[in-house]
Amino acid sequence: MSRLIIEGGKPLRGSVDISGAKNSALAIVVAAALATEGESVLDNIPQGSDVATICQILEDLGVEIWYDEDRRLHVRGQTLRKHQASYELVRKMRASFYSAGLLLARLGKAEVPLPGGCAIGSRPVDFHIKGFSQLGADVVIEHGYMKAETTRLKGAHIYINRASVGTTINLMIAASLAEGTTVLENAAKEPEVVDLAIFLNGMGAKVRGAGTDSIRIDGVDQLRGIEYSIIPDRIEAGTFMLAAAITGGDVVLRNVVAEHLRVPIVKMEEAGVTVTRSGTELRVVAPERLRSVDVETLPYPGFPTDLQQPFVAAMCLADGTSVVRETIFDRFRYVDELRRMGADIKTEQNTAIVRGVPQLTGAPVEITDLRAGAALAIAALAAQGRTELYGVEIIDRGYELFEAKLRSLGANIYREQLTSPKELVTR
Repeated sequence: MSRLIIEGGKPLRGSVDISGAKNSALAIVVAAALATEGESVLDNIPQGSDVATICQILEDLGVEIWYDEDRRLHVRGQTLRKHQASYELVRKMRASFYSAGLLLARLGKAEVPLPGGCAIGSRPVDFHIKGFSQLGADVVIEHGYMKAETTRLKGAHIYINRASVGTTINLMIAASLAEGTTVLENAAKEPEVVDLAIFLNGMGAKVRGAGTDSIRIDGVDQLRGIEYSIIPDRIEAGTFMLAAAITGGDVVLRNVVAEHLRVPIVKMEEAGVTVTRSGTELRVVAPERLRSVDVETLPYPGFPTDLQQPFVAAMCLADGTSVVRETIFDRFRYVDELRRMGADIKTEQNTAIVRGVPQLTGAPVEITDLRAGAALAIAALAAQGRTELYGVEIIDRGYELFEAKLRSLGANIYREQLTSPKELVTR
């Protein structure tokens, strides 16, 4: 176990490189194993622990997967042979369930545990399972596993409830090798879905309409490996935007697609932040104090749910009162930790009412999920005094070199290993 120690109160200044998109990487690494010809060489893959987990799952299933000296990830799917995914690995994160779509498409058989992940409320995989059934698989749930079998998946017309990103991705993976045409209605429009579609088409798939609410997939008999570079991580970029904003900083973000951050940028500008676009760079210049802004999370292109928690943290030090409505997940469990730092937040069902306070103060806090960890770190950067963040391994799931990047911007932050549970209690 380890913790992050942050001495707050310093504006962030300088420039930082944004890593590849974690959520794209998880989908594309799995999809790469669909190929039975050649190998895929994937660039701009982030080094977070979630990516390491998906690689372990694939390797356990027989896929050959490795990094070269340039940190490019090689995936050879020809050796995929095992249809049972490891419980110990799958339970760690939601995206591990993408292995089910892969196994049904390639082997016609899958036994995959129902997945775990961050504590942000119930997120059942019912939509995935229903979609597999509509594609012609015989599916049962036994002893915590989804067991599915088919001679070959067959195209179908599928309506996806709630425009689920995970369901859209899993069914795109499965349908790529299905017989006939699959149409996904009410599909998710997120950039990561579009990125996967571009990758699949490069492999020889026939996917049309990604980025709209109707995706058409004409199944093919075989896919081949290709070289591909994934998109930048819009959530990491948004997190660093908010870190610059709350600290009154001046930060240049490199390797960014500004279009993917259109709504967060608008909200930052409403809060008084100056955001300047220049090619693949964004410069974020914050005022001495932010203005309060109301936000409602929505599927893309709306305000992303993954930035709700960091945004609430930033609004804790804004002038006025902000109302933040969460429409996608149950994501307010971290609010008690912000209150320990002096935040004035009231929650009512799916809404947080945030009254800006003159200052936050450092405190020991517990990270409950990935984006909550980012929110608490952001608050700590602006707080007076020392904050100790416990459970920092959760941040490692989705942020590459998190504290190193913040240090490069002038933050006083370091990681400390905890040698025993006793040390955790007594310090």
